[in-house]
Amino acid sequence: MDGLRTERLVLRRWIESDRPVFHRLNNDPAVMRFFPMRMTEAEADATMDRWNADLEADGMGFLAAVRLTDRRVVGVIGLSPVTEPVFDFAPSVQIGWRLLPEAQGQGLASEGARACLAFGFDTLALPEIVSQCVVENRASEAVMQRIGMSFRRSFDHPRVPRSHPHLVRHSLYGLRRSEWHMMTSR
Repeated sequence: MDGLRTERLVLRRWIESDRPVFHRLNNDPAVMRFFPMRMTEAEADATMDRWNADLEADGMGFLAAVRLTDRRVVGVIGLSPVTEPVFDFAPSVQIGWRLLPEAQGQGLASEGARACLAFGFDTLALPEIVSQCVVENRASEAVMQRIGMSFRRSFDHPRVPRSHPHLVRHSLYGLRRSEWHMMTSR
């Protein structure tokens, strides 16, 4: 999965020089408004290291989204296994993204997500890929719809503290490999 290319992006593993932008990505109030907390630099460093380890172990992970025009990291896009039994849709593989404010609204999340879907369905032969977001996160929900995913149901996220009631309710979307192949064969 490391090195996926689109017209405007390269999706690659995180490197040491990415740490400052990764810190920003995980602490920016606009980027993190649908997460229960922003990360400290130490927490972001641990997450970046874990995501690289996941890529090694699983052949997929949340990758740095690098804009080709200026070689800047503008966010994260990728696939990740959902294995925790607290999620009733586990085991599965989820797709996700987060972009810096200056990279939002340009179609980059959809573009990178389509490359991840192609990798997941065409290379890994996954039967289905899911995605989730806070029900109020209309921008992420719009990306899910643009890439062909369908609403499955709403659920209360088991890992979100109840002290954040507006972040507990999530929407679950999904796309099956057969649906992907029907969409892409047109």
